[in-house]
Amino acid sequence: MPHLIIDCSENILTLKSPEEIMQTVHDTAEGTGLFDKGDIKVRLNPYPYFNNGNTKDDFIHIFGNIMEGRTTEQKADLSKKIIIKLKSIFAEVPIISMNVRDFEKATYCNKSEV
Repeated sequence: MPHLIIDCSENILTLKSPEEIMQTVHDTAEGTGLFDKGDIKVRLNPYPYFNNGNTKDDFIHIFGNIMEGRTTEQKADLSKKIIIKLKSIFAEVPIISMNVRDFEKATYCNKSEV
């Protein structure tokens, strides 16, 4: 935990490699100190087809899914730090955004828990 899912326009992968993008997000999240080392999971979904307000503007959006228990300030800090880092390496990309959602401990289950 957390799961950081990167959605992006396919063209983003011509600017940086998938591995570099995912590692940047991973390292930035790890640097916040909010998560145990080795717990951060990052995935990337490039989209060849999309519509951004009737444009084909490139985009990056990260869905951060984390276990409940962090403050609003901690979640906002996570988002801001990741966006600042991505903005520094993707200055030409017009849309870079992130949101953070909480998993409920009561309803979360994984294979090791059953």
